[in-house]
Amino acid sequence: MKPLYEFDAGLLPNEDKFKDPFFRRFKLRRAPEPLQLTGEISKDYLFPTFYADVTCAMAIFLCDYQKAKKVMPHPKVKPVKMTRGRSIAAIACYEYRNVMNVPPYNEIAMTIPVMVDPAVNVPVLPMVVDAFKEFGYFVFSMPVTSKENQLRGNKIWGLPKVTQEIDIFEEGGDCVTRAFEESGEQYLEVRVPTEGDAEKFDVSSYLYTRLGDEFLRSRTCFKATFNVTKNMKLLFEKGAKPDREYIRLGDSPSARILRDLDIEEHPFQLRFARGVNSCFDLPDRKYKSPVKF
Repeated sequence: MKPLYEFDAGLLPNEDKFKDPFFRRFKLRRAPEPLQLTGEISKDYLFPTFYADVTCAMAIFLCDYQKAKKVMPHPKVKPVKMTRGRSIAAIACYEYRNVMNVPPYNEIAMTIPVMVDPAVNVPVLPMVVDAFKEFGYFVFSMPVTSKENQLRGNKIWGLPKVTQEIDIFEEGGDCVTRAFEESGEQYLEVRVPTEGDAEKFDVSSYLYTRLGDEFLRSRTCFKATFNVTKNMKLLFEKGAKPDREYIRLGDSPSARILRDLDIEEHPFQLRFARGVNSCFDLPDRKYKSPVKF
């Protein structure tokens, strides 16, 4: 999808796209004041933002723990420890067909699972046990194809969004995502098999972001059946070679943040789903952040 830099002052009238029972869990509301996107355009969006009929391809890789620490915005934000000196880098590629009051767009969310100011940074368990209130995901990169969505992300949450070309398509049994610099140079390709073991997900978690001198926590929820490929043996192996290429990185500025994490070639887990329903809320103003800048 080519980047869309222009947008008008109106809200897209598409409320009829969000009839699934999932969306009835949430009460829509407006922010305290409209969002000033440009000098001429402000919009009074509804929150949480609803997403319907989403295609999601996620590739989860093991990466170097010390390198992941360098990406963190503050020493109290700690990557979740995995085995053999590693952490996790997750690359989630989204084709958003229906977004509440916003035109469709593509997005790549690059995150690291974290614990915020934990008494003990317990290895591995936060990834599999839903019992750690400090757990969430820190977003370290987030290209999108929509300038409107970039501005929303920058101004409301402090998300590191940039507007780029992102192509998402199916080819040879894979969902393929390619991202491009403004120059047209491809810097990322991720391949996720569309087949796998069916697993139902109904998840609520937190995204952590920095907006100026504030450290924010925002809730994200999604529901879908994913086709999943797991490679649990990688917990005990380091530097394993995959059966084929799942990620290809260029050498441009946008690729270097991924290269600097020393991401392993063999994916730890792969997930693919069509028809995902999800939502993303405003920052929780009741959250008392232990992180001070």
